[in-house]
Amino acid sequence: MSLPQHNAEDAMSDVNPIEVQQALKGASYPTDRKTLTDLAKKNNASDKVVDKLSHMKTERIEGPDQVEKEMFRG
Repeated sequence: MSLPQHNAEDAMSDVNPIEVQQALKGASYPTDRKTLTDLAKKNNASDKVVDKLSHMKTERIEGPDQVEKEMFRG
């Protein structure tokens, strides 16, 4: 029995919303992707969370709902 192959979209499921909320604790919006990435690092987020934040499509982030939309709904 072989393990299923994962594509880039499946990788999003490796990060859960609770991890993201913890990583972005103290965030002020609107903000930008780099500021959120730096905050996540400061909050000791996992490398997976930091990577997903740093690769969001949008540079300007209006609020946590936008983060969730980009990270979990594509």
